[in-house]
Amino acid sequence: MWDTRWAPYLYISPFFIVFAIVGLFPLAYTAYVSLHEWSLLGGKGEFIGLQNYRDVWDNPYFTKQVVNTVSIFVLSSGPQIVISVVLAALLDNQLRGRTFWRMSILLPFVVSPVAVAIIFGSVFGDRYGLLNELLGTVGIGPIAWHTDRFASHVAIATMVNWRWTGFNALIFLAAMQAVPRDLYESAELDGAGRIRQFLSITLPMIRPTMIFVIITSTIGGLQIFAEPRLFDETTTRNGGSDRQFGTITMLIYNFGWQLRDLGRASATAWMLFLLILVMALVNLILMRRIGSLGGDR
Repeated sequence: MWDTRWAPYLYISPFFIVFAIVGLFPLAYTAYVSLHEWSLLGGKGEFIGLQNYRDVWDNPYFTKQVVNTVSIFVLSSGPQIVISVVLAALLDNQLRGRTFWRMSILLPFVVSPVAVAIIFGSVFGDRYGLLNELLGTVGIGPIAWHTDRFASHVAIATMVNWRWTGFNALIFLAAMQAVPRDLYESAELDGAGRIRQFLSITLPMIRPTMIFVIITSTIGGLQIFAEPRLFDETTTRNGGSDRQFGTITMLIYNFGWQLRDLGRASATAWMLFLLILVMALVNLILMRRIGSLGGDR
């Protein structure tokens, strides 16, 4: 009786133990640190309640870097999901050399972010960048990719999309291959074309996978750090001369390692955590609403 009742919990307990150690404990400890004066060198100070949160909120760069983070996230995640689904649909067909193409789209993911920054640094260079050279051939003036706020967001979002689109496409491809083929055969007998089959069968069947990818993309997109930091050409590397593409994680780094204020860094980390929760819930609600509307039709 004991084995039947408690054995399943025993089998899954290692995951929850590890999750508590590497997930819940750091989260709780960060909340504890955020309520104290805490120096990287001096250690724990006195309890100050929510003062660190007020200091972060009043910081002149906080709101700007929140907007930057959300802007880069929107510019990267939307196109990334759409292109990933399209690529997965193409790879789901009977192509020659399917293994080659599936391996090829994963190559950008295995490239080091430093190498990606070097490649796109030459593409989005302000003076001698490849893209500005191409724009010049059609009579368009050079774009200040590093100093213009929106242009820098587009450049960084392009770096993110180039690296992660293929990875997400393979996740969608795995979901598409799990769709029963007899559904497509029945739809074809009823006269449904490829596009109609994709809209009426493929997308509804992979909706759980889409929710998973959207939520993980939200978590990753709002924690973006490597791309904007490596894209920065200034000596401080805080997200541009006026932090025009600085993100929340870069502000956390600035508080924690440059100013050595772990209290404010922890408070900022918790504010980012709450932002991620809100954005993930919004995406989940929207996906369920869209799915229910599709089911009604």
